[in-house]
Amino acid sequence: MKYIADFHIHSKYSRATAHDISVEKLDQWAKIKGIQILGTGDFTHPKWFSELREQLIPATEGIYELKSKNPNSKFQIPNTKFILTTEISCIYKKNNKTRRIHLVIFAPDFETAEKINQNLGEKYNLKSDGRPILGLDAKELVKILLDISPKIFIVPAHIWTPWFSLFGSMSGFDSVEECFEEMTPNIFALETGLSSDPLMNWQWSYLDKYTLISNSDAHSPSKLGREANVFEFKKPPSYDDIINAIKTRKNFLSTIEFFPEEGKYHFDGHRDCKIRMTPTETKRAGGLCPKCRRPITIGVAYRVAALADRKEAIKPKNAPDFKSLIPLTEIIHEVKKITKLKSVELEYQNLTEKGRGEFNVLLNLSEKELSDISTPLLAQAIIKMRKGEVVKEAGYDGVFGKISVFGKESQIIKTFQKKLTNQKSLFK
Repeated sequence: MKYIADFHIHSKYSRATAHDISVEKLDQWAKIKGIQILGTGDFTHPKWFSELREQLIPATEGIYELKSKNPNSKFQIPNTKFILTTEISCIYKKNNKTRRIHLVIFAPDFETAEKINQNLGEKYNLKSDGRPILGLDAKELVKILLDISPKIFIVPAHIWTPWFSLFGSMSGFDSVEECFEEMTPNIFALETGLSSDPLMNWQWSYLDKYTLISNSDAHSPSKLGREANVFEFKKPPSYDDIINAIKTRKNFLSTIEFFPEEGKYHFDGHRDCKIRMTPTETKRAGGLCPKCRRPITIGVAYRVAALADRKEAIKPKNAPDFKSLIPLTEIIHEVKKITKLKSVELEYQNLTEKGRGEFNVLLNLSEKELSDISTPLLAQAIIKMRKGEVVKEAGYDGVFGKISVFGKESQIIKTFQKKLTNQKSLFK
């Protein structure tokens, strides 16, 4: 059976997140999306940890689910399975530079998670944010965690993001070893982040030995599954099964990706001046904004190109495949501008209920099946997206990019609208 998993999310106790996030709501939205395994996020926060312990029970070893069937869910399918995860921000000085490194932490059970919280809580304030900030070298954090339990799994988060990541242009390093030193052998996987995809990472042969995973980093339940991982297991997996699949790449089929241009740090730029620049343009400008002459934020594409050693991407042996998708609400919104479709919310509900989840709609239903539950134009839009036939406007300096299916293809739109008019005239 295939399992779609999103490991990196946040609770209502993290900054800039939805205030109504609950375990039940996460379960409900995971079903709407078609996600079978969900990270809890934020288990280091005392209040969220208490809610998790109160509402979750063991499903398999190290995997949990709601105590009872979710009364808020319209989907009559098994409860979502949860794996204990959190994100920790390490901010510290190293080699005369301030480093801001985010790590996703997996814990094998509540007892281990509690030990993590007790250990870190003695020196750091875990109550202030669901993603706690520690004045601690990332290498030292890895030591602390593995001393608690060798089954704890650590993944550097969104590794290319400029300000808070392993390779980020503003505070990162040029290698895993430079960051983690003697603890490097304990790092098996890297999270690509919304602004990069595996194809970009495959341009740097150094990364071939690391498994690339993708997660939503969702700050609200509706954003679950923006990126995700697809596994295949013969039976419901345990914590060990999932971690081993990531380490060995066995049973790890693919990742589900944003088109990386939609990420808010794909290209370089200066948000205040509304300036977006390609890496080539940035080099010509000497890294300065053409309007205000201040330094621009160097994005992911530039940083990948700076470290890459291949002209073209080469897929590493046994690396999972990947598929790039546009979130369904964005496709509906684009089609709604062309046709008199229902409101985006109503059409999303219609499609996910009749289509048995967002991922099933985006990945599996045929064009005819899509047309039967919506409109021919929306079906055409989804098929075009699957083929990668999209129009891209890259994000920069914290501004999300825009990926559209039709873009300025006005002739397609006019032809479709003409068909609608002709069809209506037949019945007058």
